[in-house]
Parts: sequence; structure tokens; C-alpha cells
Amino acid sequence: MLATFMEVLDTSVANVSLPHIAGNLSASNQEATWVLTSYLVSNAIILPAAAWFGGFFGRKRFLISCIMIFTVSSALCGLANSLGFLIFARIVQGLGGGALQPIAQAVLLESFPKEKRGQAMAVFALGVIVAPIVGPTVGGWITDNYSWRWIFLINLPIGIWAVSMVKAFVEDPPYIKKNRALSIDYIGFTLMALGLGLLQVVLDKGQEVDWFSANWIRWSSAVVVISLVAFVLRELRTDHPVVDLRILKDRNFAIGVGIVTVIGAVLYSTTALLPLFLQSLMGYSAYLSGLALSPRGIGAFCTAIVVGRMIGAVDARILVAGGLGFLGLTCFALGNINLQIGMSNVVWPIVGTGIGISAIFVPLTTLTVGTLHKEEMGNATGLFNLMRNIGGGAGIALTTTMLARMSQAHQAILVGHLTPYDPSYQVAFQKIQGFLAHAGGGLTDPLTYGLIYQELVRQSTLMAFVDTFHIVGVASLAIIPAVFLFKKVRPKGDAVLASH
Repeated sequence: MLATFMEVLDTSVANVSLPHIAGNLSASNQEATWVLTSYLVSNAIILPAAAWFGGFFGRKRFLISCIMIFTVSSALCGLANSLGFLIFARIVQGLGGGALQPIAQAVLLESFPKEKRGQAMAVFALGVIVAPIVGPTVGGWITDNYSWRWIFLINLPIGIWAVSMVKAFVEDPPYIKKNRALSIDYIGFTLMALGLGLLQVVLDKGQEVDWFSANWIRWSSAVVVISLVAFVLRELRTDHPVVDLRILKDRNFAIGVGIVTVIGAVLYSTTALLPLFLQSLMGYSAYLSGLALSPRGIGAFCTAIVVGRMIGAVDARILVAGGLGFLGLTCFALGNINLQIGMSNVVWPIVGTGIGISAIFVPLTTLTVGTLHKEEMGNATGLFNLMRNIGGGAGIALTTTMLARMSQAHQAILVGHLTPYDPSYQVAFQKIQGFLAHAGGGLTDPLTYGLIYQELVRQSTLMAFVDTFHIVGVASLAIIPAVFLFKKVRPKGDAVLASH
């Protein structure tokens, strides 16, 4: 879990520090977002191929190498003296970090018999779920009190500790030692890298350039489609694929991958939307907005422990369905926000979101891989985590687009009430004008119109946030029926999987 926590933390810890990074390195805020995009692109390229690299180099050796690459590149990020060097270091960091999560997850799943996988995944979930929650808080606090460079340098002691633990306790299972890949599928890997890399760039930058209004988005999208279709065809026909897509024939795995894609979209979009609401409309600082998200970790922490013990006694499908229902209800609760709420109105729905996500993650992972052979675990965890990340990227892109479009739509509707024939508008106009005149300001008419329009924008943006949270809640509830398509996983009597 150490390596996983470190890697997942770095997907979110830099978000609140971008303005500081941009100012310190003499870059614009838009240029600084490549600090995030470059990491996600390189991370996405390695994720699905992690199992293949583990088989080719040996899982233990590959895991240690990735932790070392991640740790060293973290130090380079902290020492960067230009934006170009920082982006280069983040690319290397993403290449090292992409394999950490699926390899660590495969090690856990293979180390325990089926009846104990729930407890193992509960411990693992603490790293996966809590890390992106505490990331913005930790990043904001370190940046405000010390320097943005320390958000990367804090990885050094964790990385050294993780390498020591892997050397002491992790061993390659026998089938990896015997079945090393004999050749590299250069064509498949190139197609995958091109398709997934460009897909991440399109999702991350699309809203900034109004999507298909930009020529490079249209061309990039075409290349993404062609590359990924060619990649799928290539991997289904080659003898030594980088990613064995035939595993999707397993019913439980295919359903689990589809569900985790939607859950990734819900989780990442709510994590992105709420700080944006708190900072843009409520005037919260980066640290306070990150702090408002941190209670999700409390809900996730407590629930993961309880759910890990419930698996085996309660049908995992019931747990996943209940978690999705709870998650949907908390998203609707977040849809009740207004401009007069206090932090407590946000904290409790956020705790509920953590409970829902944790109640979903542990049994969903158990169901998804419960019908697979141990030799398929590494490949399965890579695809599982890739689709969660792609779902997250797509969720953020869709919700930010909806936010912008719905805000414009609500503004167009609300502005129709700002006429001299509307009594409420006339009363508000006269009150504001009287206040400005009493304050001694000149040109009260332009100032009054400006203040009214400012409030109009705030109200229309608030309504867009409410609509978006409701849509995310509907998405959570809509996939509940798919949960009951899983075959029931029976853990009793199962032999112990390959231990190390």
C-alpha cells in the first residue's frame, strides 16, 4: 500500500499548487496545467502494460525499479528550475508510477485466498481512496506554509521505505519465474501509447479550447479512434500481446470494468467540482477547500475496515448496490447547496461519499477478479485501474463542460427577468443605487448594473453546480442494475493462491 498511496497522492497533490508553481517558474496558469496533464498521459500509457512488464522483467524487480524511478523523479520535480524541466520530470514520474498500483494490487490478490481477499483489499483501499482526498489538503497546507517543491520531496522517505519493504517481503510467484515473455510487441505498445496519450490530452484540454471547435482536437480525436481500434485488433491477433484483451471474455471482469469506469467518473468529478465551487463562489482558500474534502477519508477509512469483514457473510453484490445507492444520495445532498451554506453543510455529504465509495470499491474488486485465474491477476488489475482513470478523466471533462454550458443556459434564462417591468428587479436596483449614492460613489447607474450582473453570474453558476451534482447522482443510481449481472463469487473452500 505504501507505493500505491505515494502514486495516487501525486495525482491530486499538485492541483492546488499550480498558481504557485506558475508564479515561481514564470509561466501562465494555462501552461502550468501541463504539470498535471504530462503525469496523467505517461501514467495512462504504462498502466495497462504493467502486467506484461512484470512478466518480462520479473514482478519484484520491476516493482522496485518503478518505485525507484518514481522516487528519483519526485526529487527532480522538487529541484526543477524551469517549467520545461518540471514537465519532463513529471513525465518520468508518471512512467514510474503507472505500474505501482496494478502491480501492488496483483501482489495482494495473489497472496491471499478468496475468503481473505476482502480484508486485503480493505487495507489496499485505504491507500487508493484516502490518498486523492488528503492530496489537495496536504498540497495546500505545504504550499501555503513552506514551498510547492515539498509536495514532491515528501515522496523520498516514503519511496525508500517502500523499496525496503518490497525487498524484504515480496517474491515472484512460480508462474512468473517460468513464463517470461519472449518478445516485445512494439507495434501494439506504440499504438496503445499514441491512443491513450492523446486521449488523455483531449480530455484534459478539450474544454479550454471549446472541444471540436479546435482543429487539433478534431485531428487528435481521429488519431485516438484509429490508434485504439488498431491496438485492439493487434492485441487480439498477436501471440504475445502487451495487454491481453481476451480476459474481457470473463463476464464478471467485463461487468466490473464497466462499473468502475462510471465510478471513476463520479469520484473524480465530485473531487474536482466541490473545491471549484468553494473557491469560485464561496471564497474559500485552496487549503480550506482541500480541508473540506478531507472528511471523505474518514468515511472511507472506517467503512473499508467494516466492509472487509462483511465480505463472505454478505453477498458482495448487495454491498456494491448499497454503496452505489448511498453514493447517489450523497451527490443529491450536494445538489442542495446554496450561497449561504456553512462548511458543515458540505462535510456531512462528503463523509457520506467516502462511505459509499469505500463500500463499493472493496466488494467490487473482489467480484471483478473473483472468477479469474491467478495468472490473469496482473493483466486484470492493469486494465481495471486504467479504466477507472479513464473514467475519471472523462468525468472531469464532461462535468466541467456541463458546468460551463449550463451556467450559460441559466444566465440566458435569468437575464430575461432583469427588465424595468419586473417589480423585484426595480426594488433591487433602487436599493443598490441608494446604497452606492450613500457611500459617496459616482456613476451609480453603471456600478449598479455591474453589481447586478455579477450576482446574476454567481446565481447562474450556482444553478449549474446544482444540476451537475444531480446528474452525477443519477449516474451513480443508474448502474445499480448492472451489479446484479455479476456471477456470485463463492470464497469458501478455495485453495490458497500463490504466496510469496
